[in-house]
Amino acid sequence: MAWRETFAKRVGPAGLCGITLGQWLRLLHDNRFAVDFPYWLRASTITWGACQNSVYRWWENWRYDQPVRASEPLAPLFVLGIWRSGTTHLHNLLARDARFAFPNNYQVLYPHTFLTTEAFTAPFLSRIIPLRRPQDNVKIALDEPQEDEFALTALTLQSVVMSWTFPRRASHYDRFLTLRDCTAEEIGRWKDALGWFVQKVTYKYGRPLVLKSPPHTGRIRLLLELFPDAKFVHIHRNPYDVFLSSVYAFAKIAPWWTLQRPDLAGLEERILRQYEEIYDVYFDERGLIPAGRSHDLRYESLETDPLGELRTLYATLDLPDFAAAEPAIRAYLDTIANYEKNRFTDVPPRFKAEVARRWRRSFDEWGYAV
Repeated sequence: MAWRETFAKRVGPAGLCGITLGQWLRLLHDNRFAVDFPYWLRASTITWGACQNSVYRWWENWRYDQPVRASEPLAPLFVLGIWRSGTTHLHNLLARDARFAFPNNYQVLYPHTFLTTEAFTAPFLSRIIPLRRPQDNVKIALDEPQEDEFALTALTLQSVVMSWTFPRRASHYDRFLTLRDCTAEEIGRWKDALGWFVQKVTYKYGRPLVLKSPPHTGRIRLLLELFPDAKFVHIHRNPYDVFLSSVYAFAKIAPWWTLQRPDLAGLEERILRQYEEIYDVYFDERGLIPAGRSHDLRYESLETDPLGELRTLYATLDLPDFAAAEPAIRAYLDTIANYEKNRFTDVPPRFKAEVARRWRRSFDEWGYAV
């Protein structure tokens, strides 16, 4: 259904569908109302939605704020790994274990209001959203797992994801990739938002959450400050494959998110730099995780032996008995048995040397051939 993709590219509000009117006006002011003409219809859609969100947020805060804040979040399991390294696949597999819960697409896009609006809004939205992701043809459904970074975007406007919407101000939003260059006030706002969102999803389900957000790979210290008992699984992939897939993916994603004409010049350099920034922090902070609470997973191994790799993961992190989850995971694997990944040629020589040089530690750490 091509009309769904056309709607997403031209009208759909993407990651800003859940913000309130006050947030939207502040965001426009901060970016000098610089919405390019082709995206005025998208901006109008965001404005209309923001008005409704403000009303529903008022109601939801009045109705649910006290019980949400009284709920005690159970220690989450965080899936770490840079974009295009297999985090979505791993997240989807773990989400099949009914003893865990996860924030779904609707909840991360509407974090202010999902307790109130999901039941009657999600069925309508399901009829108009695209059925597949533009970058890799992975299924999109509002009840499927999604990364909490989108919730943080809507709650704080402090996310690197905002650079997809206002690319001319990308340098400002890049500060939120690892938050190391942020002020104490900004970090406090971010931590409050993540803690509250986790409480809210926990209140809804009453089970420990599996959370996934690639930027969290460079935020281990902050995550442990919020959730001292959290567990972590990090998935890595051949850096050359990550680079190629990232260049393709971000070019495909841009039209779905932006309010300014995308400028893909320098995209390769941006990908190189973000990978370096995230993994410089990851290698620096991974030692903060207590023994027995982290596990490193190779994407290529998960692809060839998913059940074996998950069985090892469960044992290493002392998760509930894997045997109870195995039937549901097998059933899910059957549904994606015919899925075909994107196929790419080799990295262009002018970038291959840069990937090998600048991401060398990842090659060495995980045994990939340079």
